[in-house]
Amino acid sequence: MKKLLFLFFLIVTLASCGSSKRSFKNPNQVHKSSSYKYDPVPEASKVADYALKFQGTKYKWGGTTRKGMDCSGLVYIAFQKENIQLPRTSHAMAQEGRRLRVNEINVGDLLFFHTGKSLKINHVGLVVEIVPGQVSFIHSTTHGGVIISSLNETYWNHSFAEARRVF
Repeated sequence: MKKLLFLFFLIVTLASCGSSKRSFKNPNQVHKSSSYKYDPVPEASKVADYALKFQGTKYKWGGTTRKGMDCSGLVYIAFQKENIQLPRTSHAMAQEGRRLRVNEINVGDLLFFHTGKSLKINHVGLVVEIVPGQVSFIHSTTHGGVIISSLNETYWNHSFAEARRVF
């Protein structure tokens, strides 16, 4: 029984913060509007800047240090640095703050994804840069560790579920 539980736990762990091919909505089309104001609050910029310091850190499920971290661990410690407490999992983080329309996304906002065959949110990224037509976010993936990706990338575009602001 213990082996079966361990195997189940291992499978669930490997499926989170990973990748798959699913189709959702195209969040990037709205960003081409020149009327959108890209001006994050100072705390949001500080959170994003701190998260960027972990770029290249390897992936470790449940990790929150330079030795290794998962997607929600990265977001958790970046916000913690500014004394903002968030839940520890991406699914729980997706219940915090205010849900945003795509054209409202700004630096410091959270992006949530459905990866693999999961129907619930199981991955989170932190917006670090907005330019017209592109949203860049930092996150930790099972294969690449802490990296910067774009919502323009097909995989992330198709897996995108929602965005939230906690400031």
